[in-house]
Amino acid sequence: MGVKFNREYKDIVTDLANAIGTIDDSYEAFEMDADDWSALASAEQAEFMRTLADDIFYGLGSMPKLSIGSGTIEYDPANHVLKVHSHENVVHVIQLI
Repeated sequence: MGVKFNREYKDIVTDLANAIGTIDDSYEAFEMDADDWSALASAEQAEFMRTLADDIFYGLGSMPKLSIGSGTIEYDPANHVLKVHSHENVVHVIQLI
């Protein structure tokens, strides 16, 4: 199926990485605990999130909803957006077009 987009890919990934970073325990995707995550420099954390965002973007092409820590990322093809949920609330909507 694939995620359809018309925005610059790097801009989508940047927005998605920032949104994923707002999920309190998103570091669990890297099999880290809170202490391991907080020991990383902020630049390292940002690089981890960009890599995760890239992986999630492609994963959403075959599975429209993915879990990350206590949150989820959902592809809404009808509205051309990605929805980032944390604790059952939509916290970010990322435009794809």
